[in-house]
Amino acid sequence: MPLVFGVVGRSGSGKTTLIEAMLPWLQQRSLAVSVIKHCHHTIDLGPPGKDSSRFVRAGAREVMAVSPRLCALVHDHHDQPAPGLDALLARMAPVDLVLVEGFSLLDMPRLEVYRPGHGRAPLYPHDPSLSAVASDTALPIALPCLPLNDPPQVAAFICRTLGLPRDASRPG
Repeated sequence: MPLVFGVVGRSGSGKTTLIEAMLPWLQQRSLAVSVIKHCHHTIDLGPPGKDSSRFVRAGAREVMAVSPRLCALVHDHHDQPAPGLDALLARMAPVDLVLVEGFSLLDMPRLEVYRPGHGRAPLYPHDPSLSAVASDTALPIALPCLPLNDPPQVAAFICRTLGLPRDASRPG
């Protein structure tokens, strides 16, 4: 089972942008990283009217779209609950680290992305299980407050928290 670290926060806070910015830094350190993104809305990976969407709408339980570079699996739950994180991880190829965006209530090390200027209430005052907060403003809190605009520093915190190597000299 890979190491898992969650990135949570209110919609529009910058979770995706932070994860995207950390990935090159992690890759430079020879870490294989995958991402799971939890969405509260419907996902349509194929444009409407295209083959994969047509297959799902016609009743296929799963559709795998494969191109020379990418492969995507669409699984229709047919009114069943979404699979849990363990089931999702079991479907993924082995990696060193899986960054999970969302799934804010699951038991895993997590940090919150919080922008006070965003106008939405933070999660950290009501969630004692958070490991840190990444913010664009220094916050007077007991948790580590990481600079949101310094993704390498946030990625280094994640590596340190999980015991992953943080240097480029990691053995292959």
